[in-house]
Amino acid sequence: MGRAAAIVADGRRRSGWRGRLGALSTMRCGGLRGFYNGGMNIPAYTRAQSLPGILQQRIAILDGAMGTMIQRFKLTEAQYRGEGYSGPGSAGDRFKDFHKDIKGNNELLSLTRPDVIQDIHEAYLAAGADLIETNTFGATTIAQDDYDMGELAREMNRVSARLARAACDKYSTPDKPRFVAGALGPTPKTASISPDVNDPGARNVSFEQLRQAYYEQTEALVEGGADVLLIETIFDTLNAKAALFAVDEFFENSGERLPLIISGTVTDASGRILSGQTVTAFWYSIRHAQPLAVGLNCALGAALMRPYIQELNRVAGDTFISCYPNAGLPNPMSETGFDESPADTSRLLHEFAAEGLVNIVGGCCGTTPEHIAAIGQAVIQLPRRALTSGPFYREADESAV
Repeated sequence: MGRAAAIVADGRRRSGWRGRLGALSTMRCGGLRGFYNGGMNIPAYTRAQSLPGILQQRIAILDGAMGTMIQRFKLTEAQYRGEGYSGPGSAGDRFKDFHKDIKGNNELLSLTRPDVIQDIHEAYLAAGADLIETNTFGATTIAQDDYDMGELAREMNRVSARLARAACDKYSTPDKPRFVAGALGPTPKTASISPDVNDPGARNVSFEQLRQAYYEQTEALVEGGADVLLIETIFDTLNAKAALFAVDEFFENSGERLPLIISGTVTDASGRILSGQTVTAFWYSIRHAQPLAVGLNCALGAALMRPYIQELNRVAGDTFISCYPNAGLPNPMSETGFDESPADTSRLLHEFAAEGLVNIVGGCCGTTPEHIAAIGQAVIQLPRRALTSGPFYREADESAV
């Protein structure tokens, strides 16, 4: 038995996830090559095998906001329940008499209005997106429990991935393949932040609850056809670690290995995510997961995000960088709710690309297919950011562990 296999076997003999986590950490710190393909630097992905090569050649385009586009449809409570829609994938009367208001549960639309979600995916693909996110930002049991729909989370993820898969298959060509990024959002509960200012030690969710929810989500996204897994809008690193642990556990159990993109959220000018880490500390907290790309999204527009993307470039030189900011700052008078036009956002991301800061660009809140088309045109002639030491990871320096 090889060293890596022996360590994992030892982890299985230990009790619960804590023992396994320690075993995996030991293996990663002492010998990352165990995950690599024939001694090469690129992990042996079972899906999206061409994506690393694309990122070594050009800047890839991620899609924009899902919620912003859903708002354009001005759906009513009845329409969220599926009333009036009888096309492919119709839910019929399944949610007609559901006991709670469900307007605003955007993930449910994959079941009740798949035509809306399909239209949004195709609009972004027509705008030039290489990767589109599934409509699953809040499709965990933890998030869906707010609507008493936790038992639907697996179905939401599987169906959402299938919708994105169908759209990508429709638009993919040999020269421009399209990829489904299975989106894993942060959940409305945090493992390291108290919900009660008067009780700093209180927690409303455990690591184990998060792990279970993210495992189910990951499994269903892959069943539905996801090519990539995107853990995004991270404002609590402990939540992200639960997601990363669940993803790794799924890889081990299933034999699958998908490219992983990890995207944190700097919440304000402090330069920290909500759980208190700087961008540098955040990177060192999650780099063991060997992501294909790491980046930032949400909370800030591109202008305010620039110094944090620059910081990430300095510390994550051997990993691709993603960046998908909001369309500036909130503006209730704007159609999208944010103040930047496609020209504004694309100009800023052009500057990022010209500085050699990015490998993947797209948009978050307030961005539309028009923004994504403009961003794509703005960076098309610019070279991708070069890695400083080849993808993706050197072996860890055991003396520093």
